[in-house]
Amino acid sequence: MAADFEAPRISYATRRRLARVAETTILLITLAIIVFPIAWIITTAFKTPRDVYDLSIVFPPTVQNFVIAFNAPWNLGSKLVNSIVVSTVTVGIAIPIATLAAYSFSRFEFFMKRSLFLLVLATQFIPAVVIILPFFLMFRDVALMDTRTGLIIVNLAIVTPFAVWMIKGYLDAIPNESEEAALVDGASRVRVIFDVVVPMALPGMITAAVFCFILTWNEFIFALILTRENAVTLPVGLISFRTERGDWWELIAASGIIITVPMFMLALVIQRHFVKGMTMGAVR
Repeated sequence: MAADFEAPRISYATRRRLARVAETTILLITLAIIVFPIAWIITTAFKTPRDVYDLSIVFPPTVQNFVIAFNAPWNLGSKLVNSIVVSTVTVGIAIPIATLAAYSFSRFEFFMKRSLFLLVLATQFIPAVVIILPFFLMFRDVALMDTRTGLIIVNLAIVTPFAVWMIKGYLDAIPNESEEAALVDGASRVRVIFDVVVPMALPGMITAAVFCFILTWNEFIFALILTRENAVTLPVGLISFRTERGDWWELIAASGIIITVPMFMLALVIQRHFVKGMTMGAVR
């Protein structure tokens, strides 16, 4: 009778080591995929036009690309100012309005409440190319073409519904007891909102503000169609680096760093509130 052979069993410790090796390998591959474009942008921003097409890692760095980008004819400085003004003002207007609207949806019962909230969410599903023509015709008739005011109005229409939906999730997680106690003590509804609700919902509001700022900062298609020269923002400004010479990759990379750095700085400044807000919004 043939002897029975039993396959060797892999110990638990060995399986753990293999799983750890596989996990580490996947993480390294994912990290490489994420880091490679960032590394390419950073290195290209400090290369000369000749070195851009050279794959060598070692090259003499230069900051001339940043100087050229901010000088004529590119004038990246004015585009940077436009992006800062439009994004800051948009967030400054959108968050208070969204907070009051989200509070109404979260705390009050009124006619067609659910339908109105679904209508607010539905605006996020409309492609930008569908509504760009009405905005274009309207702004042309009221002299808002190529103005920061026009871009602010458009971006408010984009980010305010998103902020309402996001802040409402945080307000739903706040218990009503604190508000009821303040109302019993004689506080008005407005004072309850600003003295009780806003401090408790501040992490969520900051999180929504960050997302709104990023959406406005990176907005492209409306800024492309509705601006010509005076109100051009940074994302649209990147197109100007496509000339008869071809793509000025070194200037595109330098501008890309200028666009990206404020996002990283903002994320570092509000990291504590951002993480707390995301966690709070996930609790129901």
